[in-house]
Amino acid sequence: MIVLLHDWNVGDRLASYGRSLAPDWEVRVTNPDGGDGAFAAALAEADAIVAMSWDADMPPAPKLRLLQLPGAGYDDIDFDAVPPQCAVCNTFEHEIGIAEYVLWAMLEWVTGFSRMNAEFRADGWRGGLFSEHSLHGELAGKTVGIVGYGHIGAEVARRARAFDVRVIAVTRSPLKRDENVDRIAGLDGLDALLGESDFVVVACPLTDATHGLIDAVRLARMKQTGVLINVSRGTVVDEDALYEACHERTIGGAVIDVWYNYPPADIIEPVFPSRHPFHTLDNVYMTPHASAWTENLLGRRWAVITANLDRLARGEPLLNLLRAPRD
Repeated sequence: MIVLLHDWNVGDRLASYGRSLAPDWEVRVTNPDGGDGAFAAALAEADAIVAMSWDADMPPAPKLRLLQLPGAGYDDIDFDAVPPQCAVCNTFEHEIGIAEYVLWAMLEWVTGFSRMNAEFRADGWRGGLFSEHSLHGELAGKTVGIVGYGHIGAEVARRARAFDVRVIAVTRSPLKRDENVDRIAGLDGLDALLGESDFVVVACPLTDATHGLIDAVRLARMKQTGVLINVSRGTVVDEDALYEACHERTIGGAVIDVWYNYPPADIIEPVFPSRHPFHTLDNVYMTPHASAWTENLLGRRWAVITANLDRLARGEPLLNLLRAPRD
């Protein structure tokens, strides 16, 4: 059986994880930009492919039985264009790093650790020991609202609970129950969540229904001191509205890890992540879509990917099934 690793920074990963596959598999690395028809020829023979995108321009794949995403997001998959006999699965394992990032963001926001470090280095004790200037907040007693309660939301809630935080969530599946959440509601409960939360964690997938979900009207429902933390996709939150809310301080601020402009793979010139100067705002923390990228992420993901490929070879049920075969 043939699996294609489709131009996904595969060099070192193939050496590290490809050998864990069962011997049934022949691994091939493909590049769609070769321009010599090699990718089309390889895809015509493939039983499985590891790739993050699929569109209507993909060459025919008559034998393909599995499109395995090496990440969680499926917003670059045109499901109607995937061959009907092909299953589509994704891979998580990012929730640990992202949940720790979210907890860091909330703790940093209430304690001002970075500010204290910088001021103490610069001015020593001038601020006064235990003076009003040195007082900081606590996470205990705050309310965290989670928009989208999947893998990430559950890990955030479990960690937040240890800090005596009240956790509420909205999700497409409001019948979910979790001992770490005080209230789970459907998306019709979003406005109430925004008004109650000290921190709003956006962790839902990007779909047609969630594109622009957090717009100017919804941002206006947040507390004036509320902080939005986006670890989902940039366009779940309206770009113009978020900048305006932070600039005018109608909300407390934002922690943004996912953006609106991304560089191409062969970037030479800098690409700003937004058309707005978020970097000039002192109530915004910015990171380059890095919350998930821990030193252990890839090992966990490739363990799932190789396990799924071997399940396919053995005819066993697949993990993280997004779409079953339609043949």
